[in-house]
Amino acid sequence: MNFKDTFQRASALAFLLLSAGSVAQEPEIVASPAAAASMLRGADVIILGEIHDNPTHHLNQAALIEQLAPSAVVFEMLSPAQAEQANGMTERQEELRDAIDWVHSGWPDWSLYEPVFLAAGSRPLYGAALPRESVRRAVGEGAAAVFGANAEQYGLTSDLPAGQQADREAEQLAAHCDMLPPPMLPGMVEAQRLRDAAFARTVIDALAQQGPPVVLIAGAGHARTDWGVPAALAQAAPEISVASLGQVEDPAEPSAPYDVILRADAPERDDPCLGLEHMRSQ
Repeated sequence: MNFKDTFQRASALAFLLLSAGSVAQEPEIVASPAAAASMLRGADVIILGEIHDNPTHHLNQAALIEQLAPSAVVFEMLSPAQAEQANGMTERQEELRDAIDWVHSGWPDWSLYEPVFLAAGSRPLYGAALPRESVRRAVGEGAAAVFGANAEQYGLTSDLPAGQQADREAEQLAAHCDMLPPPMLPGMVEAQRLRDAAFARTVIDALAQQGPPVVLIAGAGHARTDWGVPAALAQAAPEISVASLGQVEDPAEPSAPYDVILRADAPERDDPCLGLEHMRSQ
């Protein structure tokens, strides 16, 4: 398997498994999307985290979009070009799925995300995904070099505190089943920093164009308040108010910091670590 395939597979696995981290504040744990909505409502930006292959998480996101009535919905899963195609097509789901070539996107089955797109309805859609080549470049060149203009505004030109850097490298290693070679870990952290900043940039654009509130659909790792998209937004535009929902799976205790946590049962899934042994020698 070449580096491109390894990186894509490992990245998808990381977003599925990332859940640990130091707790910045005690989150509110709620039992329903309605309860979550009551706590998230009022923020300029509302981040709805997910574990990508959990169907209940997407049903919760759909319910929250309906209850929060955002001005726009930003998707981690879409590029800007795909979002442009998707606008105006949410009521024609099969056409939308084919227009954005979902089957080759690397994301879980369309049926899981269909409720979210249906709930978005006629609202403007924004795509926050970067080209895979840009994310791969960040592994070797660093987030700031790939992000380009305004990298300093998003905190990308500064080194992370030593403790956070170590924590994030350890988390990347755990998320990749302890199979990443150690020299690759700093680059994986840079790739994550790049994506968080890019998502924040798209959210800021959507907010400026559509007004509040803007909802971001993204993986749970991006929703964490200590170093995910909320942190990037606080760095780049501290005047924007942000509320973050982390969706977790029972019976695990939530440990990453969010503003609100919503639980769901875990779906049946294969061992995500199977077949990754080759990564030890990359």
